Amino acid sequence: MTGSADRGLHDDPYRTIGIGYARHRRPDARIARQIVRALGNAESVLNVGAGAGSYEPRGRRVTAVEPSSVMIAQRPPGAAPVVRARAESLPFPDRSFDAAMAILTVHHWRDAPAGLAEMRRVSGRQIVLTWDPAISARFWLVREYLPEITAAESRLASLDVVRTEFERQGARVDVVPVPVPADCTDGFLAAYWRRPASYLDPGVRAAVSALAKLDRDRVGRAMERLSADLSSGRWHERHADLLGTGTLDAGYRLVTAG
Repeated sequence: MTGSADRGLHDDPYRTIGIGYARHRRPDARIARQIVRALGNAESVLNVGAGAGSYEPRGRRVTAVEPSSVMIAQRPPGAAPVVRARAESLPFPDRSFDAAMAILTVHHWRDAPAGLAEMRRVSGRQIVLTWDPAISARFWLVREYLPEITAAESRLASLDVVRTEFERQGARVDVVPVPVPADCTDGFLAAYWRRPASYLDPGVRAAVSALAKLDRDRVGRAMERLSADLSSGRWHERHADLLGTGTLDAGYRLVTAG
């Protein structure tokens, strides 16, 4: 890697927002099954932006890439070997892996198109879990309490960037919804859609980058309103249709290319 890339590794936003990832961001088995199906018969897999190791498939030769020392420290014993590097400069020869995966990470990359091009370069198939902003903006937490999330995430790489970049590189691209179970164990933004009181927990919010990066006072006021709506029953009145639902389409999408 170049010297500038090495210096960039020390610019680690997860020093503050990644502390509780291993506790609150446990992989959900149903989402994991979708990822495994998308990997097909790939035997060697590169996990780019691997974090604490969620969704790394068992029974395959997995190599992880992660720039954050905070996240690397949370990888469990027996996890795949990890290389400290960035997506935009993967230290592997062309076609080193059958597949490369990137799970809810592309929006954190400094240069998403460059990172996606690197995934294409080093692998025969690419799997990316991202989201469709047009759908995620309708999620009740965003729409009713924190619409600032929509504005903030409009500047991040999500579905359109991923699909456009892969298609620009000549890949055949498939996009499928990833429904969020009501008891989802992976605490990303919409994971608690039927457990609204969970958002009142500062530890839960700290493990969701979309919440952790917002103004703390603004989030605090929103949580006060949510708490009041839960206590009065207003939230349950507005969202009675959700209470008997097992999954929600909150906009998460699994993209397969190649």
